[in-house]
Amino acid sequence: MNVRDIYNKKGIVFSFELFPPKTEEAAEELFTTIKDLKPLELSCVSVTYGAGGSTRELTHDLLVRIHKETDLTVISHLTCVGSTRAEICQILEKYRASGIENILALRGDPPKGQTSFVPEVGGFSYAIELVRFIKDNFPEMGVGVAGYPEGHPQTPNRLTEIQYLKAKVDAGADYICTQLFFDNRDFYDFRERCALAGINVPIVAGISPITSVKMMKRMADLAAGTHFPAPLLRAIERAENEECVRDVGVHWAAEQVRDLVDKGVDGIHFYTLNKSDATLQIYKSLGVTSSKKLA
Repeated sequence: MNVRDIYNKKGIVFSFELFPPKTEEAAEELFTTIKDLKPLELSCVSVTYGAGGSTRELTHDLLVRIHKETDLTVISHLTCVGSTRAEICQILEKYRASGIENILALRGDPPKGQTSFVPEVGGFSYAIELVRFIKDNFPEMGVGVAGYPEGHPQTPNRLTEIQYLKAKVDAGADYICTQLFFDNRDFYDFRERCALAGINVPIVAGISPITSVKMMKRMADLAAGTHFPAPLLRAIERAENEECVRDVGVHWAAEQVRDLVDKGVDGIHFYTLNKSDATLQIYKSLGVTSSKKLA
């Protein structure tokens, strides 16, 4: 199903993110995760994408298997990193032939060892160019783009940042999926600024429960500028062990979801890290067993 049709329906859309496994054993574990999450009746699953050729194939194979073996709508991440326009076109044609009709269009992070993004000769420099290319050549595809409630790390001018986002929507983006955040006030402010800029596509909130101190530190390294509210840090500091840290992180995320649902969010996207337990615990904390009960 095209993601446009999903967001045109009434109610909150719930989705989750996976990354492609690198071994056969990991692939089977991943499908156990999908099976565990099935009772939640989530609508979509997105799959991350790497610049390397083998990683691309892993992404494609996982997308096709989910598409064939489940009733989930699949969304493939697609970046500008390491690809020419011709190569991007080949990837999209392969997706089309496999029945994959939804893309999350991203510029992408620089490869390891590089401090700044350098476009391929004959490639794309910005996500907006990728959005336009998809809409011009594969108009049937649904296209999402990324949003940054806490601000884009490479665009400190918040006015300019929203203008760039508006340009991607004007180029044809069907929805916005945000990076993870831990303070809902950042999301509400972002949503309101989008409305003021004339952005009227669905805005999906990205949620990732903290499950360990190591994970929190990794988030801080990967997503420069991530805002960890003082009450959250205080609760984690009180935690006696890693299991308690996980309980704190799940409780915090559950409260985020409850508040977002109460305030009419368009969608919630769970960054699962290929694990089901934290997401399942969030639903349990909210007293429901299905996303339909929240929507």
